[in-house]
Amino acid sequence: MPKHGKKYREALALIDRSHVYSPREALELAKKTSFASFDTTVEIHMRMGVDPRHADQQVRGVVLLPKGTGKEVRILVFAEGEADKIAREAGADYVGSDDLVEKIQNGWLDFDIAIATPPMMRKVGRLGRVLGPRGLMPSPKAGTIVNDDDLDRVIRETRQGRVEYRVDKTANIHVTVGKSSFSVEDLAENMAAVMEAIVRARPPSSKGSYIRKMTLCNTMGPAIRVDPVAAGAMKLV
Repeated sequence: MPKHGKKYREALALIDRSHVYSPREALELAKKTSFASFDTTVEIHMRMGVDPRHADQQVRGVVLLPKGTGKEVRILVFAEGEADKIAREAGADYVGSDDLVEKIQNGWLDFDIAIATPPMMRKVGRLGRVLGPRGLMPSPKAGTIVNDDDLDRVIRETRQGRVEYRVDKTANIHVTVGKSSFSVEDLAENMAAVMEAIVRARPPSSKGSYIRKMTLCNTMGPAIRVDPVAAGAMKLV
């Protein structure tokens, strides 16, 4: 088992691993424990009280972070005709149809999110084995299959900080809430938006504790335990 480096151990020493922190305290610690030479990403990780094996206990959706993600997002849109024009005018990085499908089939994946109009899914469906495992396949639940009328709005929101959350097969949710360079206030506002969305998405069939455990950390940094009840009560002002 490889040992952690000196900077990680110094960051870990700032955290009381037996203590459960309030959301704001955890965000302050995440900033203090960021030791990488780049602007690290702040993430929340939640252990959910749902059984993802059942279709009626899925937790998935999208949320617009008020303060953005701090990350430049490369947006690809599968579109033809008028939708192609709308996507280009809205600022999508890559727009196309058969040409993009072929390019992806040949191994190109230099984009962060893929959006498609409904008519394009008959072509995009062929890319399921490539895009699916990478979380890039357009889907209605992720809000990435979009009608022409909503295409401009969705592209703009994605650029501003639209993120997806979804429970994985181990009943965990992992979501970005910003960068370590953000102020605590901005991180807290983003976190509140995420928590409100996840609480609203609680399946009716979910019984008992909905958010069982929660940690927060920055890229490469140690995990900070967060009070799940306090986090679940966060609200956007």
